[in-house]
Amino acid sequence: MDFSYDATTLDHIATMQAFLDEKVYPAEPVLAEQVESTPDVWTLRPIVRELQQEARARGLWNLFLPSGEQGLTNQQYAPIAELSGRSIKLAPVAMNCSAPDTGNMELLEQFGSAEQKKRWLEPLLAGDIRSSFCMTEPDVASSDATNIATTITRDGDSWVINGRKWWSTGAMNPDAAIFIVMGKTDTGAARHRQQSMILVPRDTPGVTVVRPLTVFGYDDRDHGGHAEVLFENVRVPAENLVGGEGEGFAIAQARLGPGRIHHCMRAIGMAERAMDLMRERANERIAFGRPLAEQGVIREWLAESRIEIESLRLLVLKTAWLMDTAGNREAMTEIQSIKIAVPRAVQRILDRAIQLYGGGGVSGDTPLAEMFSGARTLRLADGPDEVHLNSLGRAELKR
Repeated sequence: MDFSYDATTLDHIATMQAFLDEKVYPAEPVLAEQVESTPDVWTLRPIVRELQQEARARGLWNLFLPSGEQGLTNQQYAPIAELSGRSIKLAPVAMNCSAPDTGNMELLEQFGSAEQKKRWLEPLLAGDIRSSFCMTEPDVASSDATNIATTITRDGDSWVINGRKWWSTGAMNPDAAIFIVMGKTDTGAARHRQQSMILVPRDTPGVTVVRPLTVFGYDDRDHGGHAEVLFENVRVPAENLVGGEGEGFAIAQARLGPGRIHHCMRAIGMAERAMDLMRERANERIAFGRPLAEQGVIREWLAESRIEIESLRLLVLKTAWLMDTAGNREAMTEIQSIKIAVPRAVQRILDRAIQLYGGGGVSGDTPLAEMFSGARTLRLADGPDEVHLNSLGRAELKR
């Protein structure tokens, strides 16, 4: 593996860094003001739309998709995604590279029909609409996706959906025009062939967005939030099924693989932002007559954090390289490894940063508390640590 960045990657890194310095960081307080002044709004704020126009003009649009206009590999995209994680609330969405839209676009691009791509993928790629992914359910252990209880029943030329979902990211945003729903089409089939994916337009009768959910009190209102969604006798055309009947579990796994590495790339960027804040605080804050930077324990925190960041960045880059050269299936060990290791380490780093800032660290005066909530959530999103550890250990025993 060559650790040097090629010319294309270096060009994008320079463009991304300039975008952050010139546009994104100055927009952070503007976003906070716009959210505070419109507390009942779930759509993207005007400052985000402005940044999206700027990102497109700079060639920073839809970089996550290997088949997109830029055609970046996972290895080329990795450092760009990391940089976007330094302003996690603004940069990814400004680039049309934020969840759940990225995973949904990849799903449609890989498994959608020509008609589905034209109706839903094209406007998603253009940023004209947003989407939601509805898999997790409140009444079953959704870490085992075969437990999903939502039913998708064939009735003539239609499918009828019944069930309750939650943690449907983006669903509070009225611009989320399409929901991708996972449910069971055949309870008598083999365990991993019972599920299917289906496209449900938001305005379909029987779809009810019940309530928003919060993460440690944060509602992610600026991104469209997370919602509980009820599907009651929701009828959609037969052609809304994604892929074939019974392929839902396999499609979900294909969708989550790239999503996991994108989350890890951005999480490392969050850790680097925390390191910036830690250095600033340690050098400027005086306690007991001397800067905090002169305290041995502070130096140890910074050293441990740097070791963790550099180690995990290498593992993420190896994972991206394997996905590019051998395919997602061959990279599954590495994908599971980073999914476990990166959020854990970033959570530790953010915890040190919060401790260094004292009361300011748990307040809204720094981005640390909200980033911590995001890192902690990643240990559950796309499967909890324990599921991945069990799977990884089982694979190890089979070697």
